[in-house]
Amino acid sequence: MSIHNQSLLNDTGILNIEDASIVIVYTEWNDTVINELVAGCERSLAQYNVSKVTKIKVPGAFELPFACKQYWERTQNTGKQPGAIIAFGCVIRGDTPHFDYVCQGVTQGIMQLNVELPVPTIFGLLTVENMQQAEERIGGVHGHKGEEAAITALKMISMLRAL
Repeated sequence: MSIHNQSLLNDTGILNIEDASIVIVYTEWNDTVINELVAGCERSLAQYNVSKVTKIKVPGAFELPFACKQYWERTQNTGKQPGAIIAFGCVIRGDTPHFDYVCQGVTQGIMQLNVELPVPTIFGLLTVENMQQAEERIGGVHGHKGEEAAITALKMISMLRAL
């Protein structure tokens, strides 16, 4: 069992991001876990005085990449484009290969967005065997992946601004 890497929450490199804009795209599935991921993300963003947060709910994990791209495209030239997009989902293994297909498709979709879009899309998809593993990632032994996603987004916005 791996232990949570506390250095992921280190805020080195996060500078002057109060005006940053973040979009959180999240799923309806496994809402207990997702609601805590989103809440942890919002808490972390608030600690850095980031108040421009838009939330978009989609039915399931497979819809995450589509929603992220559509938000980006529909906000072009409007002044509402985000500095980063965070995609949250939780896929729990079942008895069929559906888990593998969904996880692989979403992972590839979010990776493709990181190549295509000029802003980062942060991978907040939990791919777990059971609910216990999910709970370990929303404040348990593996930290809080919602908080980590927020810090990652802010670090990436800062990195882009420094370029």
